[in-house]
Amino acid sequence: MLKNILYSIHRILGTLLSILFLVWFLSGFVMIYHTFPKATERDKNKHMDILPGDMPALDSLLANNIPNGKEISALTLKSYAGTPFFEVKTSDSIYKIPVNPNTKLKTSLDYKEIENYAQRWCQAEIVKVDTLRELEQWIPFGHLRKDFPIYKFYFGDEGKSQLYISSVSGNALQFTDKDSRFWAWLGAIPHWVYFTSLRQNSQQWMDVVIWLSGIGSVMCVAGLILGIRSYIKEYRRKKKIKSPYRKFAYKWHHILGFLFGIFVFTFVFSGMMSLAKVPGWMVKVHNPSAEKKLYSKQKIETNTYTFDYRHLFEKYPDQIKSVEWSSFGQKPVYKVVINDRLQTIDASDTSVINMQLDEATIKSRISLLHKEPAVISLMDEYDNYYVGLTDHLPLPVYKVQVEDADNSTYYINPKNGNTRYFNNNTKVRRWSYQALHSFKFKFLAERPVLWNIVMWTTMIGGTLVSLTGVWLGFRYIKRKIKRLKKYICSKKKNNTNICQ
Repeated sequence: MLKNILYSIHRILGTLLSILFLVWFLSGFVMIYHTFPKATERDKNKHMDILPGDMPALDSLLANNIPNGKEISALTLKSYAGTPFFEVKTSDSIYKIPVNPNTKLKTSLDYKEIENYAQRWCQAEIVKVDTLRELEQWIPFGHLRKDFPIYKFYFGDEGKSQLYISSVSGNALQFTDKDSRFWAWLGAIPHWVYFTSLRQNSQQWMDVVIWLSGIGSVMCVAGLILGIRSYIKEYRRKKKIKSPYRKFAYKWHHILGFLFGIFVFTFVFSGMMSLAKVPGWMVKVHNPSAEKKLYSKQKIETNTYTFDYRHLFEKYPDQIKSVEWSSFGQKPVYKVVINDRLQTIDASDTSVINMQLDEATIKSRISLLHKEPAVISLMDEYDNYYVGLTDHLPLPVYKVQVEDADNSTYYINPKNGNTRYFNNNTKVRRWSYQALHSFKFKFLAERPVLWNIVMWTTMIGGTLVSLTGVWLGFRYIKRKIKRLKKYICSKKKNNTNICQ
């Protein structure tokens, strides 16, 4: 009975999902080299306004424009359409204060200003502009509805570039060309099920991908059990390790499934884990507030910034595009876009010095998050949780291991304070997703040639398993249709057209 149940599960689910599996594997080859197009932060930085060098004293400007008692949660200096201004966020309001007190900021952006900004992204002329009030393929994310209407600019260059700009913020949301769109259709869109009608509802999209992957995982497990069972039975009968199947498609589906079935399962299961969380009943999180505290923004107190931001413009004349007041624990810092790169400047000094965290500062920061003792070390090579493959994570970093119930581990970049956090739960998810899906762990990441061999071999094996599954599924459906015809014929013997 169990054998029949497993056969039914594998046959029916395989027939339904084999084409999807084949598409996932074929698009996976493309995903190794091409992902979904996006306007990167560096691209956005490149096309920002350059700030003028003559800036006002900050404390007096804030005192004249921000009500007393308001705590500042974010403070940024930037410019749009040639008008520099401070953007100040409090718990309940956003204030935009022009650098020049004689300038009055507009409540909304002019189309001409947005068009001038768009022209910076491409040297070719703008041949067409659409005003979008619905999401489409290259901007399928539901959170972008707040930017409606969105302007879509078509350029007359050889690459047929297209740029999407928010009418609300005036910022670029997406930039594509014909090559990135072509590879996305072959790779990211089918692989991630990035179809606009589905992707614009994030929860619905996540549910669909999780359920498809979960059901596919069940199908793989059933196939693995049946495949191993067949080899065992054949060995007991003939004392030979070979497939009992004679027909070509059955035989090779069995052989390939036995060799690569475990990888098909891990690819599909890890695809599910890319969106699903490891439940707390499996791996408990004892201190869920640790990560929240790490990434929660502290209030901005400008009197703690020893270094006057105006000296930045003396050091980098005609190069600064934005300045953000920030901090690492108790250490004040400026995050400054200089040309197209983001640099973090230590604001606790009296001169322009790039941020360089030391062990004492990191220990002070961690003590705000944990009472337990911690071991801090400077790591100059990757490990299994902080590992670069295609994202080129920077080294060295400080690794902080806290002796708490969650085994909290932090990886902190000393040059900018960027931090990655793991606990027991997220470490399990790291193995069940990235390690299984893209073999992203230390041993293979340090051996890119071997990584490519392993990835291509397992992907080809998975493709062939899926391809033979598609053929068997087609044959299964054909048999079912033939039997259905015979059944109908037996009920309606006088209808010769059905029986032909």
